[in-house]
Amino acid sequence: MKAFLERLRTRRLASAFVMLAVLSAAIVAGSFVANGVHGQQAEEDSSASATPLKVIESPIAPNAFVRIARLAGPAVVNINTEILPKQTGNQYRHGSSGDAVPFMQNPGGNGDSGDQQPGQGDHGLQDFFNRFFGGQIPFPDQGDNGGVQESLGSGFIVDPKGYIITNYHVINGADKIYVKLSTDPDTTDPGRAARVIGFDKDTDLAVIKIETSKPLPTIQLGNSDDVQVGDWVEAIGSPFALAQTVTAGIISAKNRTIEPGAQGQFQHFLQTDAAINPGNSGGPLLDMNGNVIGVNTAIYTQSGDYQGIGFALPSNLVVSVYNALISPSHKVTRGSIGIQFREGLSKYVNQVYNFKYGVLVQAVQPGGPADKAGIKPGDVINSVNGHTVKNGDDLVNAIAALRPGATATLGYLRNGQESQTTVTIEDRDKVFAQLNNPQPPVTPPSTSGAGPGETKLGLVVGEESQAIAAKIHTPGVVIKYVRPGSFADLQGLEPGLVITHLNRQPTPNRDAFNAIAGKLKTGDAVVFEVMDPDHPENGINYVGGALQ
Repeated sequence: MKAFLERLRTRRLASAFVMLAVLSAAIVAGSFVANGVHGQQAEEDSSASATPLKVIESPIAPNAFVRIARLAGPAVVNINTEILPKQTGNQYRHGSSGDAVPFMQNPGGNGDSGDQQPGQGDHGLQDFFNRFFGGQIPFPDQGDNGGVQESLGSGFIVDPKGYIITNYHVINGADKIYVKLSTDPDTTDPGRAARVIGFDKDTDLAVIKIETSKPLPTIQLGNSDDVQVGDWVEAIGSPFALAQTVTAGIISAKNRTIEPGAQGQFQHFLQTDAAINPGNSGGPLLDMNGNVIGVNTAIYTQSGDYQGIGFALPSNLVVSVYNALISPSHKVTRGSIGIQFREGLSKYVNQVYNFKYGVLVQAVQPGGPADKAGIKPGDVINSVNGHTVKNGDDLVNAIAALRPGATATLGYLRNGQESQTTVTIEDRDKVFAQLNNPQPPVTPPSTSGAGPGETKLGLVVGEESQAIAAKIHTPGVVIKYVRPGSFADLQGLEPGLVITHLNRQPTPNRDAFNAIAGKLKTGDAVVFEVMDPDHPENGINYVGGALQ
């Protein structure tokens, strides 16, 4: 009986599933038939009633950036250069990305003169400040090009006769220079041939010229001294060979010096966050009146591309350099008094030498203007023609602006006493030409000895040899040993250097040095006057700190 009931229940469930399936199929079929007829009609009605889309006329008044781009764009040019393969020499060094970075081969030193030196790759960056918007990008596998190196940069026309401002590193080393205007056809033709009128390595500026049968569009240069931090600016150039690219941003800082010492003493940049990339170099940075207030020159980058910090040479500097380069001499002539100094001295140097501001003279060029005027190492120059000199930039700017043959009144401190002298300005290039001649190395004699200088300062010194004395012309003691981690080690002193004074007191021999060192106590300000016998032309270096 139980088995019978179970079979009956199973049959009823099966019948129910069959009936449900039949009913569902009927519903679907009915729906399909109904919708197959009436749905088609609905689609036809919907298509007939849909409104076609149209582009509405809603004109937007051009903003300042549009106006500036239209105004200045025609005068911004693309610059192409070719560097033919050379048998010897290499003007470029490679960054970590493989892109070639222009190498500014201008040896020199700190002071009121001396050429720039290239920045080295520090802090894990491709370059501390990559100065390569022109790119100078090599193509080693160019087949028919035969190893020709090509580069791309920017520039802008400032004279309808075809005079163009750009960066020196854009055209540096180029055998051929071509310029394309915004109106030139976009073809494989490299552009119009250009020639170099003049260049200035110290400011990284150059003037080139193209021939033209009709006046060309130009841009005016504005007053960069009026620019304020926060002002809107617009950059136009050819980043990555994309000509007439416009970017915008603000002035984020002024008077930036991105290379220390003599390397950057003539370059005080406007900083901007307008997007600037390889190829923008030499292009204009424009204010909201459409005037050039800077020439895009350098960027700070870890990737080789834009990271929000760019630098432009201010237009007031550009104008003075341009006017000198188009003059008959085609060069920038700067004045010099023939001294060297070092920026960023320890505050203890100021304390020991008793001055709050000014420039502590490190070396005086023999026979140079300052030497003839009686200036000596250890003097502190604090004024030029009655104008206060607070630091090296003040001194360099004041002297460099004077023409050779002019005279200037120098105010200076010597042993705490104020004095004045008149100096005749000379050509900076000529005064320091001999600094580029390397001096033969001098090996100090091997002696040993120790005294209070070792226990307190970490120094073992020896007597100066006749060879060294003949080189530096100043009595002193030679450093024989520097104890690692000692006070002297922390000041950067090294074996072979000569200490001529300790806290302004002469150290003509070991006994004199140790006598002075023996009186020092913890907390005292200690300043060494040091000379390098291998490079006596660098003069005195002042180093010091508080004795621990």
